[in-house]
Amino acid sequence: MSTLADLARARTALTPVEVEWLYRLVAEWQLVADLSFADLVLWLRTDEGAWVAAAHMRPTTGPTAYPTDVVGSTLPDALVARVEQAWQQRRIVRGGEPEWRDRMPVRHEAVPVLLTGDGPALAAVMTRDTNLTAARMPSTLELSYLTSAGELLQMISEGRFPFAEPDRDPEHAPRVGDGYLRLDGTGHVVYASPNALSAFRRLGVSADLLGRHLGRTIGQLAAGDGALGEPRGSAALSAVLRFHEPRQSEVEVASGTVLLRALPLIPGGQPRGALVLVRDVSELRRRERQILSKDATIREIHHRVKNNLQTVAALLRLQARRLSSPDARAALEESVRRVATIAMVHETLALALDEHVQFDHIADRILAMCAEVAAPESSVRVSRSGEFGVLAAEVATPLAMVLTELVQNAVEHARATAVVVRVDRGARSMTVVVEDDGVGLPPGFDPSSSPRLGLQIVRTLVQSDLRGTLALAAAVSGGTCASVVVPLSAG
Repeated sequence: MSTLADLARARTALTPVEVEWLYRLVAEWQLVADLSFADLVLWLRTDEGAWVAAAHMRPTTGPTAYPTDVVGSTLPDALVARVEQAWQQRRIVRGGEPEWRDRMPVRHEAVPVLLTGDGPALAAVMTRDTNLTAARMPSTLELSYLTSAGELLQMISEGRFPFAEPDRDPEHAPRVGDGYLRLDGTGHVVYASPNALSAFRRLGVSADLLGRHLGRTIGQLAAGDGALGEPRGSAALSAVLRFHEPRQSEVEVASGTVLLRALPLIPGGQPRGALVLVRDVSELRRRERQILSKDATIREIHHRVKNNLQTVAALLRLQARRLSSPDARAALEESVRRVATIAMVHETLALALDEHVQFDHIADRILAMCAEVAAPESSVRVSRSGEFGVLAAEVATPLAMVLTELVQNAVEHARATAVVVRVDRGARSMTVVVEDDGVGLPPGFDPSSSPRLGLQIVRTLVQSDLRGTLALAAAVSGGTCASVVVPLSAG
């Protein structure tokens, strides 16, 4: 299926600014469709003068007028005159008698879509198509919905809607069905849907909202809860009514949290009040606080583990200084480095927001640590090419150990003067190569039966923890090339 941008680029002369405005409209028009109980279809005028459907939105509050998708189709002949009239005259054109289609009576309206800038520019025409199959005497709720929908449609035809709301969260923003309030120009409630009343009941408002000033009601809620200063919700409503700017805010008291999204209604440039969408997000915020608390607890655990490991490393280092046997001292010093490596990972996890770490920083610290323990008379260059990227904790810890052992072995036992770590990360796996210019592998060397503890640690971690493969071979430079392939999860 072609997207709006594809159709605009291939079949119209719309500018990128005009296409961006249409995307903003499409991002908002679920609100208009639900308030209208009608389908909305965006029609683009092609270079040949025809009309093609670029986007379609069905209502969640009523039956659809289009059981099948219409995007990419051309405008029916019966609607061409009405849409052309809206395009030429730049005004909303309402139909007379309903059109019967597939035994379904449908009322059509054509709304020109203007955008503001240096001057009003006409970008498209939107039709509002209402399925009248279930037509009956509308309720107070439906009349209030339709009134707000009519005002929003007029604002669309004047280039006053959609609004620019950079701070809005589309995922959690309230919708019409969550709760709906209609305010007059002074901020008093002239209609409140049952869901909106239920949301404010959660905040402790027991009386009916009808006729009450919403800003003062919110202020009384916050004051009764011990809050200081003007609450966000009250201040947001003042901005909406006074400066005609949309606002999204939260009202939080001990009993719950309600999300408010207020939109000014200014058809014809005349303030008519505002519509306020309401959503009870008490449970959502409670779960978010639980997650934040758990994340903080996990980070604190990593921090304490890091501290404990550093204490263990200090004790081992103190014990090594008291030993007279060079072999025993060397063994304890290797243990110190292994413990320090694990501590590095936990230190990074203690600062992370989740159980993932940026491994390049850890790898660079490991390489620097390994280069520092080389014999004073030798000069070893340790370098890295490629990026590890972000790794999960269950991969980062064993990989840090593997990298430490391989580089340490090249520095101490292979007597290398240069060690290069190359990283090649793909979508499904990552290959880490550690190559040195040292003495190389002895003849007949079998890594599976090597008695060296470091190599045994590497083999165990690669096979058991990383579920990868380890290969040792002679390097082109005459030294040793160790290659570790680690599978990566799809996430």
